[in-house]
Amino acid sequence: MKGRSLFKSPLPRSYLSDTSSASSAAVATHRVYQVWRGKNRFLCGGRLIFGPDARSIVLTVALIMTPLALFVAFVSFRVADLIGKPLGTAVPATAMAVGVFDVVVLVLTSGRDPGIIPRNARPPEPDDADSTASPASGGRAPSWSLPPTRDVYVNGMVVKVKYCHTCMLYRPPRCSHCSVCNNCVDRFDHHCPWVGQCIGRRNYRFFFMFISSTTFLCLYVFGFSWVNLFLISRQYSVGLGGAVADSPVSGFLIAYTFVTAWFVGGLTAFHSYLVCTNQTTYENFRYRYEGKANPFNRGAAANVAEIFFSPIPPSRIDFRAKVSPADPDAAALYYLGPLSSESRISFYTRASLSFDMAKASFDLNYSAKRTSVASSSDFGDIYGHQVSTAHQQPRHSIFDGPGRGSRKVEEEADAVTAELGATMQQYGAAADRPRGREFEAV
Repeated sequence: MKGRSLFKSPLPRSYLSDTSSASSAAVATHRVYQVWRGKNRFLCGGRLIFGPDARSIVLTVALIMTPLALFVAFVSFRVADLIGKPLGTAVPATAMAVGVFDVVVLVLTSGRDPGIIPRNARPPEPDDADSTASPASGGRAPSWSLPPTRDVYVNGMVVKVKYCHTCMLYRPPRCSHCSVCNNCVDRFDHHCPWVGQCIGRRNYRFFFMFISSTTFLCLYVFGFSWVNLFLISRQYSVGLGGAVADSPVSGFLIAYTFVTAWFVGGLTAFHSYLVCTNQTTYENFRYRYEGKANPFNRGAAANVAEIFFSPIPPSRIDFRAKVSPADPDAAALYYLGPLSSESRISFYTRASLSFDMAKASFDLNYSAKRTSVASSSDFGDIYGHQVSTAHQQPRHSIFDGPGRGSRKVEEEADAVTAELGATMQQYGAAADRPRGREFEAV
């Protein structure tokens, strides 16, 4: 049992202390991107956000720029000399301009927030009509279950939205949870391994410009490589084989761009169809609007305007905002996030919880994954027999201040105590050692 698995649900708002001065005095020492629970990678202090497979961008850039460099160096300038001025000089200039544009839109696609929906610190309150209560036992509060879907209306049509148990929210229409990045993304299209990022509402137009410019670049290099071979054969009065022998780079580029153009060209044609019909890749493969009414389709012109000429919505998350480990919402949202070793130790140490239960004190340090237990006659022999907590009530708990008793909170504290006692008993019996003050949490 790992130390941090004791709390599988967001911590209650009163978990710090009874007074508000402790949380107000807390210093925000970390930023959101440092404790983000998704699998994203950040650069430039959280200004650039990538997916977990961001290294694939290096391969993508190499596959684009290597043949482009060969074309510019060995083909374009020779074609420029054979054509002559002023048209000849435009051949290498156009190739370099399109190549730079291609890399820029690739970075804009990969390094920006695709439209991540913020997580909830706690599940939403169930509606009376949608919630179902399980029978209460022993005077306990009823447990509520949220319905897996809800119906919303889009342009007069019913659209079902699903509940995301990871982000604890009902996804907006056209939103889906990406298993690669572990985020809910607005207008989720797909996760592209070639750009190392999810494709969503905020970067789809840049993704379309990236694949279309790559297609144009492939056709451009393919066409002028043939032009180069044709001019060489006419100048030296040789056949196609002799021209390829004179310029082998042109032959290589023709074969390379022919194969690549089929891939990126087909992808561009498919996404052109999606843009005109206002679909996403996920919707096209999952729902198949053919023969059915698409509630998002407003006509080809309006659909194209929505993708390319509508303003890009701002990011819903400020990844550079400062957060405090003492803030209840911050602890519930970010304390399990993937941190660097230094940030993880600092954040988890600041966010460690102290249970002040009469004589017993628990210090759960998530970074070191150790749990120290002070001796207490109230808990008996933790290695000798099962700890009974059925009638044991803490005199004071950080979950509930004096004078404001809450049965539900006390039960949660008792459950944590019982879990710790059972675990310590197991470790004591297995180790067959004298009573001690510490044990390793696995």
